[in-house]
Parts: sequence; structure tokens; C-alpha cells
Amino acid sequence: MKLHDLHPAPGSRKPSRRVGRGHGSGRGKTAGRGTKGQKSRAGGNLPAWFEGGQTPLHIRTPKLHGFKNRDRVEYTPLNLGRLGEVAKGTLVTPDVLAHDGVIHDTKHPVKILGVGDAPAGITIHAHAFSRSALDKLAAAGSSVQRLTWPDNAPVDEQAEAAVAAATAEKNRKRKAKRGKAAAAAAAAPAAQAQARAEADEPAPPEPDGDATDATDATDATDAAGAEQDSESAAESESEA
Repeated sequence: MKLHDLHPAPGSRKPSRRVGRGHGSGRGKTAGRGTKGQKSRAGGNLPAWFEGGQTPLHIRTPKLHGFKNRDRVEYTPLNLGRLGEVAKGTLVTPDVLAHDGVIHDTKHPVKILGVGDAPAGITIHAHAFSRSALDKLAAAGSSVQRLTWPDNAPVDEQAEAAVAAATAEKNRKRKAKRGKAAAAAAAAPAAQAQARAEADEPAPPEPDGDATDATDATDATDAAGAEQDSESAAESESEA
């Protein structure tokens, strides 16, 4: 066995495609590149988005500008006027509305709007209500019940109000804390400047006992000299 006799086991790898090795190979002459043209030349590769010179897809596609809220909830609106013929004492739910054909389906939450006259004495279960709809239903003697989405469970108004109050109190405390921190940060430079001024101001010297005695002695000597000068001037005047 020699080195050129070594080869992989059959099926262990796929042999590479040999192109441009003559007509008998099946891929000779143009080597699978076709006849002439940009792609038959060396270095003639085109980007994947090239469309032959026409306006490419990323240019002719409309652009979606502006803000789009990811948390937006799409409701199925329903005006009170559509419920005008509901009998008193009826329970209206999204499933009932879909069964009666008032709404198409229950794929989206239902919101009751205040357009039209409110039916009297009914109970409406929905996922949301407008302020005008709540006022009209209360005036007509009807009751409402908000539902959660998508499980359609009744909403506990008291628990929701307690959570909202706790959140508001937490936000208030956080805002007050941020205000105090900002005030302290604003007052810090002035306090530092005052501390530096106090540190740089020299302290007044304390009186020394020896220095005081020396000063008193100097003052006494000066007084004695002045007295001798005055006596000499008086004698000179008397002789004259």
C-alpha cells in the first residue's frame, strides 16, 4: 500500500464538483456559468437584493413611521344603542352577544360605548366601559361587571383600587426621595465651597505673655525719652 492508495471509506464524504475540465466531464467549457454575461466573469457576483436594476424590494416597500404601542389592546366596540331591545333582567355577556350575532366573535375583548340609549334593568358583563356608557347605564338602573382578558374572570374592583392606591403611594415616596436627593446635590457645592473658605482663612494669633511684657517695656522707654526731650527744650528756652 502506498500513499496514493489511501482514500476515504465509500459514502464518508461527497466528492467536490470538478468544473471546467473539458466537454467529457459534463461541466466543461463554461463550467456551469452559462454563456457570457455579468455572472460568467470573475468578480461578477451580485448582492442577494439585486433585482436586475429595477427598484429593489427594500426601496419600494412602504415604511411604517411613527410610534406603535406594543401594549395596545384592540377591543371589539359595541354601542348601547345595539342593546336597546334587550329585555329587563337579562344577563348580557360576550358569549351571548356572539351567539345572537351582535358581535362577530370573541377573539377580542368587548368594550361598551355610550352611543345610543341605555337599556333599563339589565346586567352587562364586558371587558371595558366608556365613561359615558357607565353614566347612562347607572341612570337607567342597569349594573355592569368588568371582565379580565382573556380568561373572562370578574374583576375585583376593591382589590384593583387598593393596588392602584399602593402604586400611587409608592410613586409619591419615590418622587419625594428623588426631590430630596436633587436638593442635597444642589446644596453640596455651596457647602463644599464654604468649608474650603473656612479651611483657608488664617486663625487670629493668640496673645503671648512675653510679647506683651516686651511691648509694655518698649512703650515705657519711649515715654521716658519723650519726657527727657521736653525737659531739654524747656532749659534751652530759659537760657535764651
